[in-house]
Amino acid sequence: MVSGHAYPWDVLGDPDFADRAAAAVGTVTLAATYHSTRAATPLHPARRIVDARYAALYRTVRAAAWDGHLLRAAAPDWMDDKDPFGTAVSTLHDAGLAVQAWIVLTHNTRLGLEHPEVSVVNCFGERYPYALCPAHPAVREYAATLAGEAVRDVAVDGVSLEACGQLGLVHLGHHEKTDGAWTAEQIRLLSVCCCTACRAGWQEAGLDPDRVVAGLRAGSPAADVQAAVLANRHRNTDALRTGVLDAVRSHAPGVPVTLHAQPDPWATGPSPGLTPAAAASVDALLVPAWPATEASAELVRRAAATGLPVDAYVTVLPPVDPDAVPGHLARLRAAGASRISLYHLGLAARDRQELLTASAGSWLRPQ
Repeated sequence: MVSGHAYPWDVLGDPDFADRAAAAVGTVTLAATYHSTRAATPLHPARRIVDARYAALYRTVRAAAWDGHLLRAAAPDWMDDKDPFGTAVSTLHDAGLAVQAWIVLTHNTRLGLEHPEVSVVNCFGERYPYALCPAHPAVREYAATLAGEAVRDVAVDGVSLEACGQLGLVHLGHHEKTDGAWTAEQIRLLSVCCCTACRAGWQEAGLDPDRVVAGLRAGSPAADVQAAVLANRHRNTDALRTGVLDAVRSHAPGVPVTLHAQPDPWATGPSPGLTPAAAASVDALLVPAWPATEASAELVRRAAATGLPVDAYVTVLPPVDPDAVPGHLARLRAAGASRISLYHLGLAARDRQELLTASAGSWLRPQ
């Protein structure tokens, strides 16, 4: 399968979008929920940029679904359509395209600022407001409700779950000025959440939370402490994913679910580390493979060892060298990828649209 990612605003108001997409892919992975972004629309007839200022649900936000919740979804006030995702799905289906609902869960700066107590906090007491911590029941309730509302009363052909776990230190945005400041090990330790709910989980596991934090700050937590901390994170991730999947499957029974993930169990971010139980609960894994390097192929190789179909997530946007893409795709296929997801149908300018089409065509040709 070859899919291409897109936002609802790419589809709405552009009568040529569906035809362009269909020339390249058979499936559009369309954002039903998404974090804040400033997105280019280089081929849209009416605009050149969309300023999506906060994380939004691109469906009708029903009061009945959110009443009584601490954390509530927000509608996008930069779009006129009350159900942008639903309208875009209909447009794409009419053009003969399949549609996957792209659902982003714990990445929400608006809610992290409004309710800092449920955001990720590092061992120095510094909060990451863009990251909601799954250890909090309110976050798990929010994620499940968000996922269910995303696919309620709309015909989708699949679901793609991003940020279905904890985000960590690394966050691309807000004129980031942290590149190269830390080693990989320091990033791992500074991505351990030390919020009140995580501390309570450590205490239940027999750890002294203050000693755990001291070890993290010193950069030298004991191996048994690290194992307990990771197990606590994985329990919370499993609980989050279970609630989300239950909600999705109650509204879209039988629809295949793809999980954005990395084989490194410590990974945080849009593609969190796989827990031991994760692979058995979904239908496929989407693995980040943007760098055209052997490291991306190794991620695919490790993910394929789970036995699940592996979807390699590939970008064709600058600064990617177009000449490197064919070899990169061949390397990913050899590593075990059976599907590719191309980024991004709406962000790509004319020359990159050609690369999208060529990449999809090369993947679909018999080997």
